[in-house]
Order: sequence, then structure tokens, then C-alpha cells
Amino acid sequence: MHLPDFKVEQWMTDYEQSAIYNLTDTCVKALSLQELLNFQQVDASLSLDYGEISGDKTLRKEILSLYSTGTIDNITCANGCLQANELVLHTLLNQGDHVIALTPGYQQFWDVPKSLGCEISLISLQEEKNWMPSLEDFSSSIQSNTKMIIINNPNNPTGTCLDDAFLQSLIDLCRQHNIYLLCDEVYRDPTIQTYCVCDHYELGISTGSLSKMYALAGLRFGWVKANLDIIHQINVRRDYSMVSTGPLIDELAKIALAHKSEILTRSRQTIEANKTFLKQWLSKNPAFSLVMPPCGSVSFLKYNFPKNSKEFALELLEKTGIFFVPGDCFDLDQHMRLGLGRDEENFKKGLEILAKYVKENC
Repeated sequence: MHLPDFKVEQWMTDYEQSAIYNLTDTCVKALSLQELLNFQQVDASLSLDYGEISGDKTLRKEILSLYSTGTIDNITCANGCLQANELVLHTLLNQGDHVIALTPGYQQFWDVPKSLGCEISLISLQEEKNWMPSLEDFSSSIQSNTKMIIINNPNNPTGTCLDDAFLQSLIDLCRQHNIYLLCDEVYRDPTIQTYCVCDHYELGISTGSLSKMYALAGLRFGWVKANLDIIHQINVRRDYSMVSTGPLIDELAKIALAHKSEILTRSRQTIEANKTFLKQWLSKNPAFSLVMPPCGSVSFLKYNFPKNSKEFALELLEKTGIFFVPGDCFDLDQHMRLGLGRDEENFKKGLEILAKYVKENC
């Protein structure tokens, strides 16, 4: 099984620690352990054994509250959404299966299936169409061996949010062809996006985590929600790759989800403040443009001058301390991934320095 370098993750690993103004991380500014424990303390007598293998029952009840159907048996836990997706892909896909995904998008969605011997069709999102796919894009890509369609809602890096009507149409298409629909919902705000494919389709699979909107990437806690048969198959595979997420992580995740209203309000306030500033900034800096996403913490900033995005990103990091993931990491030049959940002062200062640098040097 061969996997190429994961371009976005490798770029982050190589350069993120040099950043002064990290404008590209898609997580909302992280909560500290103390901020999380201010909601509720962890019982110091907690036994640090393996805990419940597929996730603490009370924790899975909290996760279930993010959805409208099912029981806790429809949920299993993982080390982040990345592993949740991997468990789904390794469990359900086989050599010769056909998979449909979107580009620009998350490289895991096509390179992991490729490594399993799957055939891949990529649907190209167009900026002039506000990064929105059409149902025809999907229907025309379906083949006799199509096993799964993979989407990310909201999308990384474009921020595209597929609405309820589109998702239902996509479900109807998948049901017609008996195709699994995997939706990575890691950027979902459940108070805004209430429609989930796992609630409306028997072969719909939703994955999520506490990394992005919950500002707790360091917990490495994620989950899968799907029908009972899929969850059983995933739990069989989990035994080969992990034992459990562990009682300490489960306990901290329970605190976060029990106080999701406060945490998500904090996240939305940060994102909306940054979007307000960004709109003003874009109006003053015509060298840049952006399709403003209606929700989520990620967006794709375009610039209109002839510089390669990798070269420009490295130049900015060296000269100004501004850090971006370049569009080249998503196979689309002259773009930079812009995180909307960053610290507000750092976000403003970074964009102000970017504007000054571009006016003087580009």
C-alpha cells in the first residue's frame, strides 16, 4: 500500500512552527485545558484503564445529541476525524471499487482509496460557481462499480456549505445506485447545520470531531455515526488499529460536549468578528478576492498577481512571519487557505501586514 506525501499536512509540519501570524490553521483558536476545566473539573479518582472500548456511553449520548436519529450504538469513537474517515474507508472499500470526491478538497479522500486499489473520479469545484458542485457533476461521474461518494461539509479549503435540499438530492441519487455517502462534518456547527446525511440515508455516514469548531484539536477525539451494520464492521477493524480513546480523553470530551453551547458561541463570535474585518479588508485590497463561506472556519483566498503560491507563501513566511498553506497543496495555484477562527488580533494584524507587503512588493 503506497501513500504519497500528504501535501497540506507536510507543509504544516515543515513550516507552521516558524509562523508569527498563522492565518491558515482551520481550527478556531484553541481552548486551554484550564478553560475547559473551568466548565467542570475532572474527578481525580478517574481510573486510567482502557475505559469503554467504543466510547463512554454518556459521551456517546452527548454526541448523539448532535443528530436527530439513532441510538448510541450508531456511534463509535476514534482519534480525531482523520482516523474516523480512515476507519470508514478501510472498512468499506476494496480493490476495484470506484470512489467520487471533490477537488479542491482533502487529500485523504482520494489518496487513501487509491492506496486500497480503488478507481477515483474527482469533481472540480469552480470559483466562478462559488465553489458549488451540481447534482449533474455527481450523476455523470457514477459508474457501475461506484461504491462511495465522499464530501466534506463545509469543504476544506473552500468553505463550501451544501444546503439541505442539495444534500437530499445527493442522497436520492446515492440511494438509486446503492452508493455509500461519507460526509466529513469536521467543520460543522450543529446549531446552524442541522441536516446530516447519517440521519436521512441508510448508507449515509457522518464523521466529526472536537478539533475545529470546538477548538480542541489537541484532544484528538472524533467519531463516526452510521447504521448499526457499518458501525459493527468499523468496531471490528478498530480492534486492529486502536483499543479505545481512553477514559481521560472521553471525560474531557464529555465536558466539552456538555458545554457545547458556550464553546460554539465563542467560536461563532470569533469567526464572525474575523469575517467582518475580512470584508472590510477585501474592499480595500482589490488584489485579493474570496467567496465568503456562510458557516465553518475555513476559506480560500485568491490573489490576482503572477506569483506561484508555494513561492509566495515561503516569501511571506520569511519576510513577514505570515503563514499560509498555499493553493498548490490543493493543486490550485494563486490561492491561499485562510482560517477564519484565528485569534482576532493576530488575524487583523496579519492581514494588515499582508496588505502592506503586497502593495510594496507585488
